[in-house]
Amino acid sequence: MKKMSVKRLVIISILTAILFVQEQILSFIPNIQLTFLLIILYSKTFDFIESVLMITVHVILDNLLMGSFNLTVVPFMYIGYLIIPITLKTIFRKVNSAIGLAFLSILYALLYSWVFIIPAILILEIPFWTYIIQDIPFEILLVTSSFLSVLWLYKPLKRVLDTQLEINTINESGD
Repeated sequence: MKKMSVKRLVIISILTAILFVQEQILSFIPNIQLTFLLIILYSKTFDFIESVLMITVHVILDNLLMGSFNLTVVPFMYIGYLIIPITLKTIFRKVNSAIGLAFLSILYALLYSWVFIIPAILILEIPFWTYIIQDIPFEILLVTSSFLSVLWLYKPLKRVLDTQLEINTINESGD
C-alpha cells in the first residue's frame, strides 16, 4: 500500500467535507445536488481507495445527520455511490470528456435511484409500481441536476483540482 502524504490527506478531507456540506445545503430542494458531479470528479482524480474513503465518510456522516442510519438506507446508498468509482476505474476508465461523463451521470443517477427499489419492496413492503410511479419526478430531477452539473462544472473543477494536486506534488518533492 502506498504511503499517503499529510497534504494529500488534508485535501481529501477538505473535499469530503465539501461533498457532505453541499448536499446538506441543497437538501431543502429534492434531488437537486452536486453529489454525483463531485463523486465523478473525485473518482477520476484520486485512486480507487481514496475515492471509496471519501464516499464512506460521506455516507456515514449524511446518515448520522439525517437520522437515517439503518438497513433501509445506508447499504443501498453506499452501493449506489460505489457504482461510480468502480465503473470509472474499470469499464469507463477511458471516458474523460465532460459530455461523456455527463451522460454517465444519467446512468449513475438512475442506478442510484433504482438501488432503493430493493429496500422499498422487501423491507418497507411498498408495491413495485407504486414506488416506480411515485419516484419518476424525483428521478427526473436527479438525472437533470446530475447531467447539467457534470456538463457545466466538471471541466473547470477538474482543472482547479489537478492544479492544486500538482502544486502539492511539486512542493512535496522539494522542487
